[in-house]
Amino acid sequence: MIAFVTDELPRPGAAGHLALNHAIIDWLQQEGFAVTILLTGSRLAWPVELYTEARVTGPHVTQFGSYLGALSPPTMLGIGLRALLRRLPPALAARLRRARHNADAVLGSFPSPSDLRWCARAIDRLQPQAVLIDTVFRAPLLGEPELAGLNSIVITHDVFHRRAQALSAAGYHVLPENFSRIREATLLGRARSIAAIQPEEAEVLRAMCPARNIFTAPMPALPCPPPPATQRIPGRLIFVGSDSLPNLDGLRWFFAEIWPQLHPHGLTLDLVGDCGKALPRLPQGVKAWGRVASLAPLLHRASLAISPLRTGSGLKIKLLDYARHGLYTIATPPSLQGFYLDADSPFIMAGSANIFAQAVLRHVATPPQPNAALAYVTLHYGMAASFAGLRAALTPGVAAATQSDLRSLKL
Repeated sequence: MIAFVTDELPRPGAAGHLALNHAIIDWLQQEGFAVTILLTGSRLAWPVELYTEARVTGPHVTQFGSYLGALSPPTMLGIGLRALLRRLPPALAARLRRARHNADAVLGSFPSPSDLRWCARAIDRLQPQAVLIDTVFRAPLLGEPELAGLNSIVITHDVFHRRAQALSAAGYHVLPENFSRIREATLLGRARSIAAIQPEEAEVLRAMCPARNIFTAPMPALPCPPPPATQRIPGRLIFVGSDSLPNLDGLRWFFAEIWPQLHPHGLTLDLVGDCGKALPRLPQGVKAWGRVASLAPLLHRASLAISPLRTGSGLKIKLLDYARHGLYTIATPPSLQGFYLDADSPFIMAGSANIFAQAVLRHVATPPQPNAALAYVTLHYGMAASFAGLRAALTPGVAAATQSDLRSLKL
C-alpha cells in the first residue's frame, strides 16, 4: 500500500500538478498498489463531493462510499466561502485573494502542526510500503518520528525557490516570503528519493541534495490523434491554462504586444480553463471557454497552440497536452524549460513579440501535420519512460541502498 500526502484531490484534466498526481496514482493502481490519499487541509470544491479515484482520509474530511464530506461546520463554512469566491467576477475575486494574502502569488502553504501529527499517526497505523509527498510544502511531515525509516519520495513538481526568485524579479510579492534554496534543500533532504518533473531540474536538485536518489517523473502524454474526418479551423489558436500568475502575466503581454499584429489577419483565439475568466476584458476575436469536459474537440480543431509565458519553472504540462493531440505550439523560451528539444519537437521557439507574431502567421497558414508531434510524445513521454525512476524508487532493493545515506544527513 502507498500513502499519498497532498492538499488537493488529484484529478485528470485539471491543473497540471493535479493531473500529474492523478497520473501517478493511476499508474500505481495499474501496478497493483493500493493507494490511500492523506488530505491535509480542507480544499474540497464543495462540502460534499463525489470522488472515486482512490481512498481518501484526512483530519478535516471523511469518506462515505464514493463521496467525501467535511467533518465540521467551520470546515464546511470555509469550503462554502471559497466556492462563493469562485463565482464572483474574476477581477473582484483576484482583488479579494490578494487582500487576504497580501501577496500577488502564493506558491504553496505548509500544513498546520496538528495536521502533520494527524498524518503521522495515520501513516503509523497504515504501515505503507512507501509514502509519496506532494511538493516540498508537505515535506515537513518527514520530520515526524513515525516516518523514520520509511521509504519516502517527494514529488517536487517544481523547484520553488527558483519560481519565487523569478516572480520576485518581475516585481511580484510572493508567499511564502524568503523561500530560499537552503530552506528548500533542507526540507527535500529529509526524503529518501526526490522526483523532478524534468531533467534540468533534476540536475539542480542533485546539486541541492547530493546524497539523495534523484530521478525524473514527467507527466506521461498518451497520443490522442484527431479523428480522420477532423478539419482544423483556419486561423484558430488555442491556449489552455489556469488562473495562475505566470499564465495571466503571459496572456496580458500577448494581448498587449502580439495580438494587435495577429487579429487583423482574421485569427481567433480560444482560452480554455480559468485563465479566460480571470481576465476582465478580452480583446476582439478571443473567446473564453472556461473549464470543459474534454479538451480533445477544441485541440483537434485548432491550427496552432500558443504559450506566451514570461516566467516560470517546472514542466508546462499544457504543452504536452497540445502535442499529444497532434498540435504544434509557438512558445517563448521560459515555456520550453525542461523539454527535449530536437529537430522533430513540436515546439517553435519565439523570443520576442515580433518573432512570436511572425511565427504564428507563418505556421498558421499551413498547420504542421500531427504525425511528428504524436511521435515526439510517444518517444519521450510514454508511461514506461515517465515512471521508470519511480518504479526503481519503489523497488525494495533500490530503496534499501539509499538508507545508509539517510542516516548520515544532518539537517
